[in-house]
Amino acid sequence: MGALCRQCLEIIADKELSAATRCPACRSPRLLKHPELFDLSLAHVDCDAFYAAVEKRDNPDLNAHPLIVAYDGARSVVSTCCYIARMSGVRSAMPLFKAKKLCPNAKIIAPQMQKYAAVSKEIHTLFQQLTPDIEPLSLDEAFLDLSGTESLHHRSAAQSMAWLAREIENTVGITVSVGLSYNKYLAKLASDLDKPNGFAVIGQQEALEFLSRRPVSDIWGVGKALNRKLAAAGITTIGQLQHREEADLVARYGVMGSRLYHLSRGQDSRIVKAGQRAKSISAETTFSTDISDPSILLARLWPLCERVSKRLKASNKAGKTITLKMKTGDFKTLTRSHTLPYPTQLAETLYREITPLLEKTIPQKDFRLIGVGISSFGSLEDADKPDLLSTQNNNRDKSVEAAIDKVRAKFGDTVIGKGRGLKSKKK
Repeated sequence: MGALCRQCLEIIADKELSAATRCPACRSPRLLKHPELFDLSLAHVDCDAFYAAVEKRDNPDLNAHPLIVAYDGARSVVSTCCYIARMSGVRSAMPLFKAKKLCPNAKIIAPQMQKYAAVSKEIHTLFQQLTPDIEPLSLDEAFLDLSGTESLHHRSAAQSMAWLAREIENTVGITVSVGLSYNKYLAKLASDLDKPNGFAVIGQQEALEFLSRRPVSDIWGVGKALNRKLAAAGITTIGQLQHREEADLVARYGVMGSRLYHLSRGQDSRIVKAGQRAKSISAETTFSTDISDPSILLARLWPLCERVSKRLKASNKAGKTITLKMKTGDFKTLTRSHTLPYPTQLAETLYREITPLLEKTIPQKDFRLIGVGISSFGSLEDADKPDLLSTQNNNRDKSVEAAIDKVRAKFGDTVIGKGRGLKSKKK
């Protein structure tokens, strides 16, 4: 069977392992041992507390302190936090006011998305040295399929993933956790077993027994509502699902019933989809107090349209379906969409087309959040073409935005803008 040293990548035969379980070659204690270690090739990589790790890397004075990455506002939520803060109970997506109560001495830093995107790009460049079969899930996690790469790299998939984790730590300056298995579901589950800076393996022979002890919430797609529904039926562990027939689960839970049946048995036929790109681009903001005034909501809408437009232009994308997202004071989410006859990347077009959606949604409601999104990406060649039958002048809008973008690229985003971008004196 043997073991793998995560430090020097040596494979150590069982007879060479000392009682102290250190690598005979480099004396590292970071040994990985599993009966199927060298037979598995599907991996999930997850950066450890990504935003917080990047901030600590760039400012070592923060290393000994609990750190929360979040916009500091009354209704802000935690984007991420370091492991010191997590020891106090702070978690991602937690309301910031609650995080402050749990960890009052935490340092709070606003997210710097451009910096995190640049670091993510560095990491993905390293991914590409191992395999072209990469499926990013976000800036800080991805699936990698290394099947067939053994002869190319002259090492097993496990060795390649150990090399990757070591290389990211040495060159990028943050740590990642790796999960290795025979399908996507178990690889992702494994990557969360040994955080931070971990490497966990789930093999086929152990999958059923391993899963049987886990809570049903560990199944991909089981959220709070379904978890409560399953608990009401007396199902709290995955092992209890393993004793149910597929037809029974489908009858009770629809399409999700089939997923429950197969995933509870460690069966997942999804493949790693290489080259997956973002299907939408969006921006949203949460208000410090609920807002119902249409003029204030419209004023908040414009900078979101500009942010979405900026991201479209930076990624050379144009979209046709514009979506308005709003969350009421009682946390109900409303979405409204409109599809254009042509793709766009202009802030002016986004604002003009989404304004009627907002006006239809506003009456007699208070809102705590507003967001703008665009999807159904199309060809840039077809984007924002002049329409002879329309009263709108796309050419003029395009020229004006190009001029504004040019000045902002040189002097910063705040140096120039349209009148509607001026902040209202109202709250």
